[in-house]
Amino acid sequence: MSSPAVGDSEKLISPADRIYVAGHRGMAGSAICRALVAKCYGEAGGGALLTAARSELDLLDPVAVAAWFAANKPDVVILAAAKVGGIHANATYPADFLLENLKIQNHLIETAWRSGVRRLLFLGSSCIYPKLAEQPIREEALLTGPLEPTNEWYAIAKITGIKLCAALRKQHGFDAISLMPTNLYGPGDNYHPTNSHVLPALVRRFHEAAKANAPRVTCWGTGTPLREFLHVDDLGEACVFALERWQPGPEELQFLNVGTGVDLTIRELAEAVAAATGYRGEIRWDTSKPDGTPKKQLDVGRLAELGWQAQIPLAEGLASTVADFAARGSKRF
Repeated sequence: MSSPAVGDSEKLISPADRIYVAGHRGMAGSAICRALVAKCYGEAGGGALLTAARSELDLLDPVAVAAWFAANKPDVVILAAAKVGGIHANATYPADFLLENLKIQNHLIETAWRSGVRRLLFLGSSCIYPKLAEQPIREEALLTGPLEPTNEWYAIAKITGIKLCAALRKQHGFDAISLMPTNLYGPGDNYHPTNSHVLPALVRRFHEAAKANAPRVTCWGTGTPLREFLHVDDLGEACVFALERWQPGPEELQFLNVGTGVDLTIRELAEAVAAATGYRGEIRWDTSKPDGTPKKQLDVGRLAELGWQAQIPLAEGLASTVADFAARGSKRF
């Protein structure tokens, strides 16, 4: 069980806070910024919403990170910056995924602690859990079995981030919490043809096939694996909710799952994306390609007990995602 959520008068962050969102240009970071602004955090509330583009701050450089914190003095830090990608990217660049994510996390979390940041939120990923974890996956499943080999490098980095936050809380009283979102999608996603996750890759493939009036589209795997998808704007709302209201006790888990609690097969997802893009051709499956984890559905009961649930249905979310891809243009990816 999680500690009860605090009330409005006891919120753990304030509109007067200086809130730094690391990774603000990414899909998750931009959604978190939208959620913060919608609730009057940042300049509208007397505080500040702090961001820094990669050209302004290299998160792989610990000296630069320390200097930026000293100059900008954030009260609250949200760590949404990461090197991300799908099965192909993880398999092709394992060292990059491990090293870069470890560096980003270590530099930001340690510097936040040493700089006197009052509260920090670290974003992990549902890939931290064992490949064959009991479904739906509870937070206690962490480190109880082997990881999915196709994304273990990224998962190990994220597990390290969770544990670093927990260790700093235990040893030094640093107020760091973590959220583990399920598969994300929505505006601002990466639609690269080979380095993206399954849902945005399908959006691109079916959108382009519909425009070209292609007779068929080929998808990877068997289509049988089950996946859960969370719209990124729901994640943004969950992050603000957790920062405002969740303070785990010393003996409680310091990370929570975030998702819808509902999954579907990749075949069903492909059919839904085809419908959202207006594609009416044949869908074929290349069974020589890997499927990945057979099922991955999160138990989101703890966050529900605190009073938060996802609000955006998949059909509505897919419509906004397809519109985002069409507006941005495939030439950018």
